[in-house]
Amino acid sequence: MSSTGETWRSLFENWPDAMPKQAMLVTTFGETIPFVNFMISGGILLVERDKPDSTNARKVMIAYDNIAAIKLTTTAELARFQVMGFQNPL
Repeated sequence: MSSTGETWRSLFENWPDAMPKQAMLVTTFGETIPFVNFMISGGILLVERDKPDSTNARKVMIAYDNIAAIKLTTTAELARFQVMGFQNPL
């Protein structure tokens, strides 16, 4: 797994309990996958959709290396993301 993949895995491993496990995952293939829950493993992320996609799929397994971005719709303050490894610039 690349260092980028390891970084994504760390982010999901440290997702705050108080924050809903929902967001939009953007893949390196250019696909956006909205999800409402997820589970982690060593090299693959399992995300669950609340509605099926055009092929009736509700769950997607994706390698961490194939994650390009995560879009969050939360209005939570930035400080709540420190548990995920984010910090204020020095």
